[in-house]
Amino acid sequence: MTLVSLLILLLVAGICGSIGEAIAGYSHGGCLVSVALGFIGALIGLWISRQLGLKELFAVEIAGERFPIVWSIIGSTLFVAIINLFRRRAF
Repeated sequence: MTLVSLLILLLVAGICGSIGEAIAGYSHGGCLVSVALGFIGALIGLWISRQLGLKELFAVEIAGERFPIVWSIIGSTLFVAIINLFRRRAF
């Protein structure tokens, strides 16, 4: 993987994480948090889709690797919603 493809992958993950944050109503964190949420969301979303027997709806191929856009957004939204549930109970 080249540096350019890594930067593109980080950008796509950041956009997916930002969309997931916006859907779930999470406004804390910056660019790095969005990138992390995009990657975590991709893992969670792919796991959910495999458990339910669903296929990838929209994926981008970067340097020979597929990054699932829709499942990343769904997974990051679920992950942020779960985090918000635990954070609200602590206060």
